[in-house]
Amino acid sequence: MLRKIPLALVGLTVGSILTVVGFVAYAIGNSTLNLAGFFYGIPLLLGGLALKAAELKPIPFSVETSKEIIELRETQATDTQNQLRKDVTRYRYGQEAHLDDALERLGLSPTDEERPILTTIKEIEIEGQYTLVLQFQTPLISQDIWEEKIDKITKFFGPGITAKILTFEDNLIDLALIASPQSAAVEVA
Repeated sequence: MLRKIPLALVGLTVGSILTVVGFVAYAIGNSTLNLAGFFYGIPLLLGGLALKAAELKPIPFSVETSKEIIELRETQATDTQNQLRKDVTRYRYGQEAHLDDALERLGLSPTDEERPILTTIKEIEIEGQYTLVLQFQTPLISQDIWEEKIDKITKFFGPGITAKILTFEDNLIDLALIASPQSAAVEVA
């Protein structure tokens, strides 16, 4: 629940309230409340504005995750898949795009303009294995380049994950990160 509340909104709300209280206290001559309102309210308000400017919104799920997939996730998902899902579905601050560092390390983001943009995620099952599907809008990176990098993507997100391109249409790629059977056996044991 708290992951869905933007920190910028909290700063803006609390800062605005304290600043208004400070102005009202100044008008009625209450110096103690006036100082508290100004010394806490204005910095919180400015901090909230700064966070709002650097805010990166959570990536939505394209399909609601079923109970069966959640059970599969609990038994098979790797730590990397869980961390990735949690990171992209919460508010982030100070980043240009979700997974920008990972894409750069994989050689899929030569420049900021060419960087693929993560648009949605979904959780599915492929051949009995938990799969996290990342959908990227990638107008400047061709399917051939993605296919060349698939082994590197597998190693980057591994161990226990196999990367696979599911679809590549209209500059959208569905990249599947499939939990390999070995990872499920290791984590259960």
